[in-house]
Amino acid sequence: QVSRLAELPYSSCSDDDADGVSLPGGAAEQDPGLWCPVPPKPGAFSRCVRYLAVLWNLLFLLLGLLLLAVGVWGLLAKAALPGGERGAPLGSDPMLLFVLGGLGASAVSLAGCLGALRASPCLLRFFLGALLAFAGLEVLGGLLVLLARRRLRDGLRDLLLLCLLRYQEDPDLQFLVDEVQRSLQCCGLGSYRDWESNPYFNCSAPGVQACGVPASCCQDPLESGSVPNAQCGFGVLALGPAAAGAVVHVGGCEAALGVWLRGQAGAIATGAAALVLGDAGGL
Repeated sequence: QVSRLAELPYSSCSDDDADGVSLPGGAAEQDPGLWCPVPPKPGAFSRCVRYLAVLWNLLFLLLGLLLLAVGVWGLLAKAALPGGERGAPLGSDPMLLFVLGGLGASAVSLAGCLGALRASPCLLRFFLGALLAFAGLEVLGGLLVLLARRRLRDGLRDLLLLCLLRYQEDPDLQFLVDEVQRSLQCCGLGSYRDWESNPYFNCSAPGVQACGVPASCCQDPLESGSVPNAQCGFGVLALGPAAAGAVVHVGGCEAALGVWLRGQAGAIATGAAALVLGDAGGL
């Protein structure tokens, strides 16, 4: 009896004893793996796929952290401004979108990294569910854009008009309007006369900006100098179309923005395809 026990293979598994489960006589001698099965080791292909998934999610983790850093920097920079120049409250601040987007991307990418490294089913399910939800939102957004193009165009027009009305009230809107007018070489929504709807640029306003337009409308804001002249658009609304056309861009940004979007259709389609391929690569 002692010699037969000495011939049995040693196993560190004690769960069978603890649970009161024993194998039939002779089964352990014939196949010790039935007594304490050993999980199979991952192959070279499985390890390669795991490492690629870790690297892929690590890249998106860094991008998410960068997006989060930009949002936090924007919020802190605006918080340091005087009270009258902070613009929109925190709940409607566009920088909050960067913060939330960075947090979401970082959390999902971190779950993918840890799930691939530790082979955690819970983290991998969360990662897969988040990617599927994001892909579904992308498809739903694309369908809504195709089905509601006219409503979106009208909504965009109303949004641009609101930007003109709140130009001095929100630094973010002011920066956005100036960049659009400067890069597209346009002024106003339909024409430069749209700035009359702004209470600060209206000819009945009491300030020095009355009958004027922003400096981003000027054709030559530097005026052969090195520093932009912030008053180059003052008094333009009191001039005739020919005289105003010699100082500012008289064309509106609505038509210029439409032309630019049609010219960038290929780049937009390529970016959307790259985003979908990125989701597929994460899956």
